[in-house]
Amino acid sequence: MLDLRLYMLQRLSALIMVPLTLGHIAVMIYAVQGGLTAEEILGRTQGSLFWFLFYGSFVLAVSLHAAIGLRVIVHETFGLRGTALVGLTWGVGLVLLGLGTQALVAVTWPEGV
Repeated sequence: MLDLRLYMLQRLSALIMVPLTLGHIAVMIYAVQGGLTAEEILGRTQGSLFWFLFYGSFVLAVSLHAAIGLRVIVHETFGLRGTALVGLTWGVGLVLLGLGTQALVAVTWPEGV
């Protein structure tokens, strides 16, 4: 039953990631073609609730998706099971969430806070 839930959760995270990824790529193409500098981009994203929610959702979905995917790969490749597999899954998920949150704060948090 857990495998089915994780399978469905990974598929749901993929459905969330697709439009966010396409949106991110579209914004990056616009920024590069528009000749925006990193300073100009940060000027538009820092302090913006929209970009915080956009990239925050992206970070959550990617962390969850990658941790579940790695769980399956490690189990099938190395035969890891039980507590070690659960610990690895949680560990990877939390590390990715932490790193993503760090990037999220750097890009969207208001300057000077």
